[in-house]
Amino acid sequence: MTNQIKLLDVVALTVDLPEDSLWRGQVGTVVEILADGAAYEVEFNDREGRTYESLGLRAEQICKVEGS
Repeated sequence: MTNQIKLLDVVALTVDLPEDSLWRGQVGTVVEILADGAAYEVEFNDREGRTYESLGLRAEQICKVEGS
């Protein structure tokens, strides 16, 4: 991966996660790097900034949003 994902990067889901009510394209923020960069803790927030989901995702489930 040319754009290594870092702490506080904005990322988008590349897959649907219906069990978590999250869908491809939803945007979240990396709040922790796990397993030496193989996984990330990502928070998803509503329009008021309240976290509605926080979960660990594998690197292949997310992509960095350009400009973040």
